[in-house]
Amino acid sequence: MNPFVLLTLLSSLGLGTTLTFASSHWLLAWMGLEINTLAIIPLMAQHHHPRAVEASTKYFLIQATAAAMILFAGTTNAWITGTWEMTNMSSPLASTMLIFALALKIGLAPMHLWMPEVLQGLDLTTGLILSTWQKLAPLALIMQTAQDINPLLLTTLGLLSTLIGGWGGLNQTQLRKILAHSSIAHMGWMITILQYAPQLTLLALLTYIFMTSAAFLTLKMFSAMKINTLTTVWTKTPILSVTTALVLLSLAGLPPLTGFMPKWLILQELTKQDLPAIATVMALAALLSLYFYLRLCYSMTLTISPNVNNSTTPWRAATTQTSFSLALLTTAALTLLPITPAILMLTT
Repeated sequence: MNPFVLLTLLSSLGLGTTLTFASSHWLLAWMGLEINTLAIIPLMAQHHHPRAVEASTKYFLIQATAAAMILFAGTTNAWITGTWEMTNMSSPLASTMLIFALALKIGLAPMHLWMPEVLQGLDLTTGLILSTWQKLAPLALIMQTAQDINPLLLTTLGLLSTLIGGWGGLNQTQLRKILAHSSIAHMGWMITILQYAPQLTLLALLTYIFMTSAAFLTLKMFSAMKINTLTTVWTKTPILSVTTALVLLSLAGLPPLTGFMPKWLILQELTKQDLPAIATVMALAALLSLYFYLRLCYSMTLTISPNVNNSTTPWRAATTQTSFSLALLTTAALTLLPITPAILMLTT
């Protein structure tokens, strides 16, 4: 893609998200979401492959539907209350319609079915943008309007997402679909705790971005699309294979890795709110996710591709890919757990 076109599209992505962040008016927020959608579609279809074009078309239709629902919810609320301000969502119909539209935007269950199929048709770099940056603006809108939304509805969406995200990834062999179900499950954790401790939602989002970015960039360096491709990476890059396995375990939320921090704090907060049943269900749902992460770790570190010579290759071409961002994100995804006391001081 032409560098100037790429710069324009990435700038539009940033503009759309910033516009939504800064808006207190529903039309302005809707406009930011539309700019976001229109900026990422050329990035999704840039390879002109039928699968990429199909994914772009599906994404456009889903996002257009969600945008229409948001506009209709804002209009309904303005008709009832006489104002377009986000802080005045006094209509239960408008707020319910709004949360369903935003859930469709970020892929919360049960409006999640588009996400694995769309992500499967994209290259890993665009998939990374879709899994991280594209979540920011809708999540900001959910956080701004959470006080006007039925708490039971938010909890139901969150629990369904954690369960379906775990179940859906169990029988997958495509890495991008596994990461899509991982995204659905993590979004569920963020939405469940949102009404009780919004700061923990931000913490979970930040750590999720670190871990998912490290996972996507590593798979891009491996050029891996399926689980069976991972069986050959140990003989090529053993050190990167070890760090990748640790990143996946961090995504699963195992101590002493960074991913344990948000899940631990979320379960602790749910227990403080006298919701032990919800905390138990979410902890059990995390075990479902742990299973498919362990499948990936097993493929990378405990299996070797059938070969007469099972040792590491005696020669290999020097890699030309930059790895500074990967090293930075991997370090953040693995070693930030010791700052938990500082995080607790900031959030209390």
